[in-house]
Amino acid sequence: MTGIVDDFKNAFRKQNNGLVQIILINVVIFLVMVTLFWIFKVADKREYFMLLEENLYLPGDIKKFLFHPWTLITYFFVHSLEGPFHILFNMLFLYWFGKLIDEYLGSRRLVNLYILGGFAGGISYLILANLIPGFSNSQLLGASGAVYAVVVGAATLMPNYTFFLFLLGPVKIKYIAGFYIITSYISLAVNGENMGGNIAHLGGGLMGFLFITQLNNGNDLGRPISRFLEWVKSLFQSKPKMKVTYRSTTTVTTKATSPTYSGTPDDDEIDAILDKINRSGYESLTKEEKQKLFRASQKN
Repeated sequence: MTGIVDDFKNAFRKQNNGLVQIILINVVIFLVMVTLFWIFKVADKREYFMLLEENLYLPGDIKKFLFHPWTLITYFFVHSLEGPFHILFNMLFLYWFGKLIDEYLGSRRLVNLYILGGFAGGISYLILANLIPGFSNSQLLGASGAVYAVVVGAATLMPNYTFFLFLLGPVKIKYIAGFYIITSYISLAVNGENMGGNIAHLGGGLMGFLFITQLNNGNDLGRPISRFLEWVKSLFQSKPKMKVTYRSTTTVTTKATSPTYSGTPDDDEIDAILDKINRSGYESLTKEEKQKLFRASQKN
């Protein structure tokens, strides 16, 4: 048991580990909710669990939301307790597509995209819930809106990247993302099934598209999220103690190195990288080659 706890602590101490941290937060909250549901059920105190739900799920009623504004954040970390498939599929999709965002743009931008997608899905739900009669009595929960932002973001960033699907073989991720967006739209417009969830899917997907297109234009929509998270992180960091040092008369010269590629790749370099992708797949690229490819996409 201590080994699991240590692994959990190390996952949050490790730098640039946002994808794993998001998944762990979702899974832990799900397990805690299941445990609390069972405890209150056995104690015949179901009303206490309902009170907890009211403070975590996003309400469709705008008046209730104004008294519970934090639910715009908490709702996309909480999943349905009716079965494990809701959280299972959300976390699988988040891992598969989030891995691409993480490798190509970095952990910080992945976290920003997940949070912005959750906001976009929740706001879209709130707007339509108060425009459709009777719909404001519903509640929204689940990470689907945030996950759809990551899925569409990855498909916008690398539309021709290929996943190998069971029974289907190689499929470009732009078609996978398009299939789920169209399915959500049809379910919302024709069948009216899971209206809140499908609205959140579409809102999150739109945010994923905007996030990447704006990033390619030099605008990072996630910058305010990064600044806020850095501020929160600073609150839990102890200030370093004052240390007195003495200047040495010895001059030491060091060679500055940069872990990232900052130049502008030429056409020959890009052609060589694309040939390597055709031969061995995107996973075979080094971090520097991925950065060159990204800079070339910004230049074009």
